[in-house]
Amino acid sequence: MTTFRISEAAALLGVSPDTVRRWVDSGRLAAHRDEHGHRVLNGADLAAFARAQTATDSGTGRSSARNRIRGIVTDVIKDAVMAQVEIAAGPFRVVSLMSRQAADELGLEPGVVAVAVIKSTNVVVERPDLGGTASG
Repeated sequence: MTTFRISEAAALLGVSPDTVRRWVDSGRLAAHRDEHGHRVLNGADLAAFARAQTATDSGTGRSSARNRIRGIVTDVIKDAVMAQVEIAAGPFRVVSLMSRQAADELGLEPGVVAVAVIKSTNVVVERPDLGGTASG
């Protein structure tokens, strides 16, 4: 069974360790003590909690895209035709290439909140603890 320490769970959920501790203390998230007395969370329980915390509806209507990452625009580089938009979403960096017209119409500039909507038929999944990748 995979378990995570409070700090690891916090990093995965994009919150502070204190937030995870409050969730555990309030009973929103289950934890138990390991053989060293540290509070740990069961991986399956943490996954269920994370799933419950995420919304699949952006509020803009129906869409087949399920991957929505909210963040703040940190950089916009434009030329005559294209724009490169960078979004910081927690510890993650998302970069999008789009038409300059689209970036202008959306008013994208550093400091603006934006949602990266990602739809892909090819996603590489890695397990850092195994040191390799697998794709289908």
